[in-house]
Amino acid sequence: MFKNQYRYYDLVMAAFVTVLITSNLIGPAKISQLEVPFFGLLTFGAGVLFFPISFIFGDILTEVYGYAASRRVIWAGFVALAFASFMAWMIVALPPAPYWHNQEAYEIAFGSAWRVSLASLVAFAAGEFVNSFVMAKMKIMTKGKYLWSRTIGSTVAGEAIDSILFYPLAFYNSGVIPNDKLILVVIAQFIAKTSIEILFTPAIYKIIAFLKKKENLDHFDTHTNFNPFIFK
Repeated sequence: MFKNQYRYYDLVMAAFVTVLITSNLIGPAKISQLEVPFFGLLTFGAGVLFFPISFIFGDILTEVYGYAASRRVIWAGFVALAFASFMAWMIVALPPAPYWHNQEAYEIAFGSAWRVSLASLVAFAAGEFVNSFVMAKMKIMTKGKYLWSRTIGSTVAGEAIDSILFYPLAFYNSGVIPNDKLILVVIAQFIAKTSIEILFTPAIYKIIAFLKKKENLDHFDTHTNFNPFIFK
């Protein structure tokens, strides 16, 4: 059983939840376009820039503290995201004062439909648990070597599940994104999110090395129960 006796675990948890809520409440409201050399004009939801950071924190948690510790953080993030989504919906639903004329803008920024919010919660939980599971299993298979293969491999699996679940659940037959374009959006988002993980690899190495040294810990999940619904 994981014991909350470490110096930085709570800080990593707080950072994870902060990034998660920020990416889901702020990012989706804005669609951006950038001209990228060799790729041309790319269109993407702004949240794609920092949502992958939650997977980076998931990698760090699993690598240093183990799957059970990561599982606690994933559920903490799930509950926090659900609460934030509910509060955003409730505040948007409150009738505006007659002299306040910003309701429409507020709805655009924070009024995600229930379908989008639910899809986000399902995709987040599934993607994060797959990411952590693959990370833990690969660590055992590689005997703790080749960290880069675990961080990238687990993110490829987790981001694939997240993207495959989120976009069809949120937008299929919605009219927002044509059904025949959904697969292109899924692929583009998957590539963008995975690329961010690869770019952060040097920083991940440094953070993990720092935490392992300071916590005097390098957990291997050789006897871990990987059931995501165990809350111990």
